[in-house]
Amino acid sequence: MTDAESTIAESSRPERGIVLLLALLAALGMLSTNIILPSFGSIAASLDVAVADLGLALTLFFLVFALGQLVVGPLSDRFGRGPLVVVGLALLAVGSLLCMAATSFPVLLAGRVVQALGACAASVLSRAIARDLFEGPKLAGALTFMMVAMAAAPGFSPLLGGLIEQSLGWRWSFLIVAAAALAACLLYMCIVGETHTAERRAGLAARRIVGAYLTLASDLRFLSPAMCVGLATGGLFGQFTASPAILMGEFGFTALQLGLFFATTVFVVFLAGGVAARLAGRISPAHAIRIGLGLIAVGGMLGAAGSVAADDNGLIIYVAEVILFLFGMGIATPLGTAQAMAPFGAVAGAASALLGFLQMSGAALGSYIVTALPLSPLLSLGVVQCGAGLLGLLVSLPLLSRRSYPAG
Repeated sequence: MTDAESTIAESSRPERGIVLLLALLAALGMLSTNIILPSFGSIAASLDVAVADLGLALTLFFLVFALGQLVVGPLSDRFGRGPLVVVGLALLAVGSLLCMAATSFPVLLAGRVVQALGACAASVLSRAIARDLFEGPKLAGALTFMMVAMAAAPGFSPLLGGLIEQSLGWRWSFLIVAAAALAACLLYMCIVGETHTAERRAGLAARRIVGAYLTLASDLRFLSPAMCVGLATGGLFGQFTASPAILMGEFGFTALQLGLFFATTVFVVFLAGGVAARLAGRISPAHAIRIGLGLIAVGGMLGAAGSVAADDNGLIIYVAEVILFLFGMGIATPLGTAQAMAPFGAVAGAASALLGFLQMSGAALGSYIVTALPLSPLLSLGVVQCGAGLLGLLVSLPLLSRRSYPAG
């Protein structure tokens, strides 16, 4: 590290508090999306649209989220992280309030676009800030906690949204997201501030930005672990997409039981995050990532087998698939993120942006394939998750020559 970086890393800032705040920034995007899922019926009735049309509110959010990261990352490399984090959180709050006040579907969609612009800034910069402040196993530990938070948010937020919907109404869900964004903004200004020192800031010429992305995309030190992360994310969002049809359609779960199931599975990710942090200091990151990818593949195979089992055994096998997949994802995703980010401290914003783009692209692809395959939901999910794990093992081969986290 440079002297400036050492000063940042060794300052009196509360390290644990910073990691908690970065985890909140990373999770806000998923919170702002999944918290409204139980309210689709009420929102549709209130705005006089079909429930199916509200899928556009999700699609538009993810599209803007994915593309926005490619802009925010280079901007943060040029102007610093602080201003863009503050602006992003402010946009997330404003977009949430616009959604809360919406009396028509176009206004809701406009609010979702503004939300996505703010959420993508918070998400992409949380990783860049972690890279500014930490390296090696410490970076892996911070990113592990952040990835756990990102995985936990989709699990807990539908249950939270359902409770809010029943007690206060759907508009309060957006108000709570706005309050969380403003609270995160205040905390960021108080305990973190700027982490990207002036001497490390890069230019903003279009040629340099495109060159940075092309360099990252052609460098296996970045591309190999980043693709592993994208594939694991695709399996996760395939699970989010297929689980309602599996649990409610095939096994008779109620909406509340579905929310409780999602919330319960989050603890698997918590456990996997702890294992990943320990593995990062004991074996090479490459081998730890491949352990996670192997579990993902085995989980998918188990799910495919469960699709032909009797009803009772099918549910047991599905739960086992979820546990294996989430445990593997909880290991592979944070360590893969650390491997992708570690060599590129000088362009951490661009690296985080491209990584986030690959994650959201994987999410969209996994969700699409699960619904497009002419198979039962459980078999489709097994195919997607098994494929994600096996492809991840294949693209992770270049990692095997790397024994430790490289300096950036």
